[in-house]
Order: sequence, then C-alpha cells, then structure tokens
Amino acid sequence: MITELAPAKINLALHVRARRPDGYHEIETLFAFCRDGDRLEIEETRADELRIVGPFAEGLSITDNLVLAALAAMRDQPFGDIPPLAITLTKYLPVAAGIGGGSADAAAMIRLLDRQYGHNGDNKELVLATAHLGADVGACIVGHTRIGIGVGTDLHVASDDLAGCPVLLVNPRVPLSTGAVFNAWDGVDRDPLPQGTAREIALAGRNDLEEPAIRLCPQIAEVLAALQRTDAWLVRMSGSGATCFALFDAEAARSVAYAAITAAQPDWWCLESTLA
Repeated sequence: MITELAPAKINLALHVRARRPDGYHEIETLFAFCRDGDRLEIEETRADELRIVGPFAEGLSITDNLVLAALAAMRDQPFGDIPPLAITLTKYLPVAAGIGGGSADAAAMIRLLDRQYGHNGDNKELVLATAHLGADVGACIVGHTRIGIGVGTDLHVASDDLAGCPVLLVNPRVPLSTGAVFNAWDGVDRDPLPQGTAREIALAGRNDLEEPAIRLCPQIAEVLAALQRTDAWLVRMSGSGATCFALFDAEAARSVAYAAITAAQPDWWCLESTLA
C-alpha cells in the first residue's frame, strides 16, 4: 500500500479583480498549506476501484470523483504505464469548505502516480498536464506557499516566512458552493494583492469573498467572531468558505483557542495544524 497526504489548502489572502466571459474570475491569492489533510492510498489490483472512508465520506461519489479524473489524466501522459489500482481515500476534511478538498485529493493522486510510475518529478509539467482538472489543482500539486494569479493557476514563488506557523481551522459544518459565492461577489475591484513576505501579504491583504459568503452562510460570521476572541494575529475565511482560519505565534495559544471553541461549539469542525 502506497500513501500520499492531501494537505488542506488555505488562502491567506484572496483578491477578486474581475469577472471573465468564460465564467471564471481573475484573482490574486496567496496559497499556503497545512501539514494535515486527507489521505490517499493505492494498491495494484485487477480493476480500478475507488473506496471513500472517513468522517466526511458520506455522499461522495465513487464514480464521478476528481481522484479518478486525475488517474485518467495521468494515464494520458507519456510518463509511464499505470496498472489498475485499488484506491482508498480517507476524508478527514469537510467537503465544499474552501480548503482544497477535491483539488487536494486530485493533486495527491497526481504526485503519487508520478512518484510511483512516472518518475517525472517536474511539478511545472504536471501542473500544465492536469490544468483542466480545476483552478486549485496546480497549487495543490506544488503544495508550498505560492502566489496565484489569473484564475489561480499562474503560480509564483512567495517569500515564505510562515513555515511552521500554528494554525487553527474551523468550519460550522455547512457546505458552501464555490460558484454561488463567486456569483454573489459584487464585482468591485478593491486593489491588487500587496507585496512583501507571506506574513506581510497576509496581514495587508483580505478575502473579497468573505462578505458574499457570509450573506449565503451567516454562520461564517459566528466562526470569525469566535476566532477573533483568541490570541491569533490573523483571522480570515479561506477561499469561498465556509472554513475560517486563525494564525498564532505559539502552539500553546492555538491549543487554548481550540479548547475554548470546541467547548463552546461542539458541533463545529476544528483542526489544529501548522503551515508547511
């Protein structure tokens, strides 16, 4: 059995600049990744099979799934022969939550297949070859702090001074459609992503989707308010929501916040992690 982690992705800042005629949006974002997430396992077998387990497995399709789309995309590449596989996806992350989810799972499949059968190791080539799978997949393949522009697929290295930063993720267990949130954006360009190190960009940046997401899911405002009562130096919603995050200077402060929030809101999903 060969395994690969599918880390949670967070948008430390997300500036929406314009709507495009093709239905996508021009954005500028700062991606970062946690050291925790879903887990993918593969084993050679006689016929392809996808099994989904874990706390957030319910309702996910085992036929129409980005993991299988990633497998098909890699088989179309001249990287090597990929045999039939028994795939187990353990879903520890909530679905439709603004933290990568299916994109992270697909990216984990791509990395795993390349390592085991392709031996290509060229992330840029892998990103280009699988770009049709979704805007976040490329960033998730790289799995390191990056600035994404355009639809998020044009990736640039960021000066990363946040590696090892304690982070707390909180979700009210309400799924939120990315398309619905983008459609609710008011269309106002509120200036580009600031420059600087990852910490400086995060502090000076914003998430333009917070307001429309809160209109669709008022519980997000409750999560943000709870996180703002902690000792975090940054609190923000990730992606299109509904997951929010808080960054801390010390693991002890993160653990105090985790204990307080889980005691006050036992139905919320919370994850203690650190940035990769």
